[in-house]
Amino acid sequence: MQTSTARCKVAEFARKAAVASVAAVAAALLVTACGGGAARYAEDACTLIKKERKWKRHTRRAEKKWKVPRHVVLAIIHQESRFDANARPKRKRFLGIPTRRPSSAFGYPQALDSTWKLYARATDNFGAERDEVSDAVDFVGWYVATTRRKLNIPADDAYRQYLAYHEGWKGYARGTWKRKKWLPPVARKVARQAERYRVQLKRC
Repeated sequence: MQTSTARCKVAEFARKAAVASVAAVAAALLVTACGGGAARYAEDACTLIKKERKWKRHTRRAEKKWKVPRHVVLAIIHQESRFDANARPKRKRFLGIPTRRPSSAFGYPQALDSTWKLYARATDNFGAERDEVSDAVDFVGWYVATTRRKLNIPADDAYRQYLAYHEGWKGYARGTWKRKKWLPPVARKVARQAERYRVQLKRC
């Protein structure tokens, strides 16, 4: 026969197991809500726009509004956040302790606070949010179109468009990307992704 103490220990163990189970389910649901959706179809633009209709609607709208190819818009978002609405740069660590994030980049386009404010003023879209598909896609369309106007880079030149997206218009003009040996390979990766998306979208 179990003693009172033993029964209490068994009961406490069962209680903790139940709490852990509920927490695990809740965490799984949260991950599904945050990381699901478009992120599941990140490698196939055709499947993406079929399964996530808002991406089809808003990329077409941006393409028409800003005269930019939607495969370039999608490739930039793919590189910046992998379609994760809540993406942020990883925190730096000091002695193993997380410190401040390296920048204010956030959302689908990983736009900085300052750049996002510039976009809001330029488009009179002051209620825009970086974790909203419609605003994120419109932002990237606006940025690519502005790069075309400011730097004379064709909207379908995903390689140079991404360099300008990453470095900013002034940084690109100054050639800051030339001092970052790791950046051109990333831009080439974006260009390859854009080409894959272009081919995929033609079959939709």
